[in-house]
Amino acid sequence: MLSVLVAQNIAFGIIAAIACISAVRMVTTQNVVHAALYLVAVLASLAAIYILLVAEFVATTQFLVYIGAVMVLFLFGVMLTRAPTTGDSRLTGDHWPIGLGVAVMLAGVLTYVVLDFFGSDQLPNDPIVFDTADVGDSIFSTYLVPFEAVSVLLLAALIGAIVLVRKD
Repeated sequence: MLSVLVAQNIAFGIIAAIACISAVRMVTTQNVVHAALYLVAVLASLAAIYILLVAEFVATTQFLVYIGAVMVLFLFGVMLTRAPTTGDSRLTGDHWPIGLGVAVMLAGVLTYVVLDFFGSDQLPNDPIVFDTADVGDSIFSTYLVPFEAVSVLLLAALIGAIVLVRKD
């Protein structure tokens, strides 16, 4: 049992390192297509972490929805709008130190709030496990209206992209 936990910890460390490095490269690269590919690496790493957490349904949804659909739409949007794939050599503005300060303060506040709220709480020994049928039932009963609202929003975004790309 101990060797399995050690292997899972090593796998988690490797996958988390890939996700962090890809996330940093995603926001620092000057090529839009490379940024999209780094985002794919981040999303795939998250799906792999879900698999380590024995959440196969969430991992599959991560692959199908985010990597399969959203990234394809993002890449088509980049290609159809003729966005420049390489940017200026200077992508940051003059106020980046203020943004960095706000980000550090926000991280501090979030850390304080999480530690204050959860404190020394322990994870339950027998967590409630939901199977795929429970998730499907809740999506199509309890959360039906938000689910349909998101689908209408995605349809509106797709129609808006088509209208922007069309030449008349």
